[in-house]
Amino acid sequence: MTKIYLKKGREESLRRFHPWVFSGAIAQIVGEPAEGDIVGVFAQDGSFLAYGHYQIGSIAVRVLSFSGEDVFDPGFWVNMISRAKNVRTSVGLTSVDSRTNCYRLVHGEGDGLPGLIIDYYDGVCVIQAHSVGMFRSKSAICEALKTVYGDSLKAVYDKSSGTAPFKAGLNLIDGYLYKAEGFSDDEQIVLENGNRFLVNWTEGQKTGFFLDQRENRNLVGRYSRGRNVLNLFCYTGGFSVYSLASGAAHVDSVDSSGKAMAMVSRNMELNGFEASSHTEYTADAIEFLRSVPEDKYDLIIVDPPAFAKHRGALNNALRAYQRLNAAAISKVSPGGLVFTFSCSQVVDKEAFALAVFSAAAQTGRSVRILDRLNQPADHSVNIYHPEGEYLKGLLLYVE
Repeated sequence: MTKIYLKKGREESLRRFHPWVFSGAIAQIVGEPAEGDIVGVFAQDGSFLAYGHYQIGSIAVRVLSFSGEDVFDPGFWVNMISRAKNVRTSVGLTSVDSRTNCYRLVHGEGDGLPGLIIDYYDGVCVIQAHSVGMFRSKSAICEALKTVYGDSLKAVYDKSSGTAPFKAGLNLIDGYLYKAEGFSDDEQIVLENGNRFLVNWTEGQKTGFFLDQRENRNLVGRYSRGRNVLNLFCYTGGFSVYSLASGAAHVDSVDSSGKAMAMVSRNMELNGFEASSHTEYTADAIEFLRSVPEDKYDLIIVDPPAFAKHRGALNNALRAYQRLNAAAISKVSPGGLVFTFSCSQVVDKEAFALAVFSAAAQTGRSVRILDRLNQPADHSVNIYHPEGEYLKGLLLYVE
């Protein structure tokens, strides 16, 4: 096994259990690791610090274990996935009689498995590897899922082609790693807080559904009764379904993707809503918002895709958030609500709040913050890795 020795004093972050080793902290590499290999990390004095996946880039090692446990044993994956499932059980997500049967099972560093995402859809696990090490570990992860879930596991689908680093020799083609006998579907109806959604993991964005907005969708539902609602960047209509289920007067859903809007229609039918209660618009969300009359909507949801995927795009992203939120705040009716979000990891809570503050000031309207919103319990954040807190939002009251 390759051994990596750190420069003097650069081991402190690992002793505080931060799961990344940066390339600039490395003094010596003893061995010739291939990207994705498991390596040992040691302080300059030779004391053991961690095992992790080696990669080429600014983050040189993503830590799998600080304890020296046998990370080469298949039992390692069973143990880690079992622990992750126990967390979801503790917050009531795995009960067979739950009104929710979809959740995030593994959330990267939040579950001690950096570079790995696993979403669970009523017996189907969808994997996304964000590192070469996790991509090369797919078979072991699949076997661990079969052990942890037993006969209740219907399928394991690998959807890493858009997330794993492009490297020569990696077969970045999505496909099933496992199918139970008789299973043949690429989509499935799932329950979320009693609402029904059709999830297609082969064609949908990410793993097929944005599970991180579950509790925020529930909150939108609480405020939707009797209101005219506009759901911008609606994707497959999650917020729209919750609004109508809670008694919204009318909901307009807007997304630029025709495929997403087709799924919105199916989700509306699936939940039995009257066609007259909902209108779908395949359009650019910002252009649509600019064209609507003022005071038409009592509640506006602004949930765009990530505007910044790296720090170099941060300033442009903040300007985009400011423009978008200024448009929403200016158009919502007096006494109306705006739910606004950012899923850009490089945009922290303070920067996002400042962008929304600037947007509110630009409109000249009186705006109150009623609530600060974040990601749910199954998207857990490792206390030693605050970078894992990526979803942030504000609930605004606009006079």
